[in-house]
Amino acid sequence: MSDVIEAAVAALNEKLGGGFDGVAKFVIEGEGALMVDGAGARAGDEEAEVTLSASQEVFEALLAGELNPTTAFMTGKLSVDGDMGAAMKLGAALT
Repeated sequence: MSDVIEAAVAALNEKLGGGFDGVAKFVIEGEGALMVDGAGARAGDEEAEVTLSASQEVFEALLAGELNPTTAFMTGKLSVDGDMGAAMKLGAALT
């Protein structure tokens, strides 16, 4: 597992606390993927209700609270494939 994915898993688990009510996948370009569900975040590349893709820089800015998920999506920095409702719920949990 890459250091970027490992750090992202740790940051997401800290931010989300008890996990996420749904199944989401984050794809970090050039690094890999991680899953977020009721059990929390973990490295993985499985089926999900929604897949969010971004560069490492965008993902780090989202986790740091420096970039709003909606703004990232509207400006094309974050792509969303799947259930937009689940993406919005996850975005709200990250802010």
